[in-house]
Amino acid sequence: MSQTLQLLTPQTTTVDPLAAGLKEQMPLIERIVIFCLVLVPLAGFLSAIALLWGKGIGALELSLMGSMYCISILGVTVGFHRLFTHKSYEANPVVKYLTAIFGSMAAQGPVLTWCAVHRVHHQYSDRAGDPHSPHLDDDDTFWGMVKGFFHAHVGWMFLPTRKDIARYIPDLMSDKGLVAIDRLFILWVMIGLAIPAIIGGLVTMSWWGALAGFLWGGMVRLFVSHHVTWSINSICHIWGRRDFDSHDHSTNNWLFALIGFGEGWHNNHHAFPTSARHGLKWWQIDTSYMIIKAMSWLKLVKNIRVPSAQHLKMKAK
Repeated sequence: MSQTLQLLTPQTTTVDPLAAGLKEQMPLIERIVIFCLVLVPLAGFLSAIALLWGKGIGALELSLMGSMYCISILGVTVGFHRLFTHKSYEANPVVKYLTAIFGSMAAQGPVLTWCAVHRVHHQYSDRAGDPHSPHLDDDDTFWGMVKGFFHAHVGWMFLPTRKDIARYIPDLMSDKGLVAIDRLFILWVMIGLAIPAIIGGLVTMSWWGALAGFLWGGMVRLFVSHHVTWSINSICHIWGRRDFDSHDHSTNNWLFALIGFGEGWHNNHHAFPTSARHGLKWWQIDTSYMIIKAMSWLKLVKNIRVPSAQHLKMKAK
């Protein structure tokens, strides 16, 4: 437990915020990039739906969307979240850097910034300082709830970044491989869009197949994965069950646990943030933990951290 508290406490190490591409303020160009990352997948999603008219959707589109969704979201859940942010297990360099690249393809931000913001979220969860809590406004009206939901879901991304954000990740910034992957964030996003387009074009030997691959394996996949992840910030701090005392409003939501590969067991996670396993009961499906466990059998990861039965009992509500 002491290791958990140490991880979530701001570090005093002096770090140059520019060393890994982290900015103290959000420049206009970054606001434009975020605006595009939010709205372009929506436009692609609507375009894909429009193109369904009179044509339908086939196995190629669904398989490209599903496979790219799994690769990118597991990069976020297994890599960005459980490995890099919370150090819930140790991985060999191949797993470490591949998950960082795959997570970057989800276009949710560079790996170092993503992890830094998430550590801030845990330190101040649902209190002043939390970057994306839906509960910071005292307005208890319906519109107050709507405003809180919107802020937690997407609005927070357009606010200035904390000036001291870099001091939350000195451990990650000391990893030259992660710093390099962080700096190439846009490249990984573009590769994540190009792969399904190339596969779709080669399978069908047509430009129409390339367009379908780009839209479904790229744009639709980004639209869905963005809103699944953002719903952990918003929905899973408003609606759901609270099985453990986590000192915040985090909840367990079975729907987002299924489509978010275990991330929806959010109250479990906030109660035991350094646990590699979020589905702490036998019936709580946690696909990300299954992947981590399988990699341990292949000797690709080690030192997987899970709470003891005693700790589970102590925090149970």
